[in-house]
Amino acid sequence: MTVATDSQRTLAELVAENPARAVVLDRMGLDFCCHGNRSLSEACSASGLDPDVVAAAFDAVADEMPSGWTGGGRGDLAAYVESTHHAYLHDELDALEALAVKVRSVHGGGHPELEEVANLVVEVATDFRPHLATEENEVFPTIVSLAPGTAGDARLAARIDELVAEHAALGAKLARLRELTSGYTVPEDGCASYQSLYGRLAHLESDTHIHIHLENNVLFPAALVEAV
Repeated sequence: MTVATDSQRTLAELVAENPARAVVLDRMGLDFCCHGNRSLSEACSASGLDPDVVAAAFDAVADEMPSGWTGGGRGDLAAYVESTHHAYLHDELDALEALAVKVRSVHGGGHPELEEVANLVVEVATDFRPHLATEENEVFPTIVSLAPGTAGDARLAARIDELVAEHAALGAKLARLRELTSGYTVPEDGCASYQSLYGRLAHLESDTHIHIHLENNVLFPAALVEAV
């Protein structure tokens, strides 16, 4: 893997080749899901980072076995996203909302940012629920039903455009959560619930980045291009 080659490849391509690189990009604040079409060079320039440093970090994970999605057709990928990432959200969102409200009630006086944190967690959960329902009940079944070698029609393309826009809005809210929490850094007076909230928010962010990457950069494009 050479820096010259990597710096011209898109973030989406780099993560698709080895999902372990997602951890590197998350740690460096490079958005590979909603803005995965940018080259590594472009993304680093916008964030004031050195592509050589990022490429070196990629080298450190180059031999790791990728976790999660390992290949298959459009139907297989839709099923994987639903059974893995959607299932996680269905299990997590209600409890995460309740925890955010609890931590705000206990620590909000000393940490006023928790007011916006709790509100954002509620907004993210509220946004995700109908979004997941649309994917599970409409878009994914349509993708699964596509005959081999065919592409989705204009209606499917329009629905996908709507989902991608919703992904961007969710990504912005997750980015704001990271900013408010100083990268999910628990303050010295943070209790176990505080620690749990920030740890779970960090996991929500990293899981959602992979989730959106698989949809925006792999599944949805595959659904709109005739397979050869």
